[in-house]
Amino acid sequence: MPDLIPPPLSLYVHLPWCVRKCPYCDFNSHGARGELPFDDYVAALVRDLEHDLPLVWGRTVHSVFFGGGTPSLFPAAAIEAILSAASARLRFAPDAEITLEANPGTAEHDRFEGYRAAGVNRISFGIQSFDDGCLQRLGRIHDSREAEAAVKLAQDAGFDNLNLDLMYALPGQDLAMAERDLERAFALQPAHISHYQLTLEPNTVFFARPPQGIPDDDLAWDIQERCQALLADAGYGHYETSAYARPGRQCAHNLNYWRYGDYLGIGAGAHGKITLGAEQAILRRWKHKHPATWMAAAGTGQAIGGDDRIAPEQRPFEYMLNALRLHEGFALADFEVRTGLPRGRIVPALEQARDQGWLQLDADRVVPTALGRRFANDVISLFL
Repeated sequence: MPDLIPPPLSLYVHLPWCVRKCPYCDFNSHGARGELPFDDYVAALVRDLEHDLPLVWGRTVHSVFFGGGTPSLFPAAAIEAILSAASARLRFAPDAEITLEANPGTAEHDRFEGYRAAGVNRISFGIQSFDDGCLQRLGRIHDSREAEAAVKLAQDAGFDNLNLDLMYALPGQDLAMAERDLERAFALQPAHISHYQLTLEPNTVFFARPPQGIPDDDLAWDIQERCQALLADAGYGHYETSAYARPGRQCAHNLNYWRYGDYLGIGAGAHGKITLGAEQAILRRWKHKHPATWMAAAGTGQAIGGDDRIAPEQRPFEYMLNALRLHEGFALADFEVRTGLPRGRIVPALEQARDQGWLQLDADRVVPTALGRRFANDVISLFL
């Protein structure tokens, strides 16, 4: 059996509050009521980090991601305090990518300058659409004018590594509207665009009460194909299922997820995956979801919602669930060191997928074909 070798490490920080929860959102987010306890939450994050530090002693953090919720609700001083505490306790790579998610409806010029001074070097804007009607139907708190203004504020503050999140197959959206969303995004010249289909997830308002006018599967497919062509023509390489980037501007943090890397998760509801080299084990850990519950227990074992050690027989499926999202595919040698399993364990499934035209197998590399990307769920299910 190959040895499990700890892969690159990322840090995920969950900031759970938002102005108002969107009806399609299934993330651990909580509508803000009254004044938010920024200082108490930051102190709890530090306690949570210190509790988990023994899992990652001596390792280097290559990326940090502030997700939510709406992290841009937090003042720059709070973000600086979190990064200062984390970098005092963990070794940060000199070129670490540090991303903060922002809602255009919370954008302020001074705040972006403060985030940049705190060490944030990448902003991810949850724009979703530049059509005001679509934004209203999605329950967003911003309009298209505010979205464009927020991006320009970040650029004026010195940020050149920006991601724009856009959704398609929205209620009331047709092909021309989806094209216009991308045209307005291109005009802002972001380094990265995440372009993904609206899905009705369980435990959301939209799942319980689906909105009228959602495009049918045929129209959604037409929108996807047309938008993929527009993105390619504009110079955005399609490197993952819903991610497009200028050359050299892929999201390092998400690439680490998709390559089955490790990540420490701190904050309410945060998830982590850590390879324990000495024990030859892979640990998944998640924290309690409710902010008040988590804050009261942070720094103790009571803050942990659960620990799960990934059994060897589960690892091929977990690995493929991530790696086959990437157009680059993966090296068989990486599969071995990141799962601790010999490549022979997955050869029958790989050959079956190759025979279906879903995967291309070279000497040491596995790459999904265009057909395989289209039928990704079927490919991944072969490894269950």
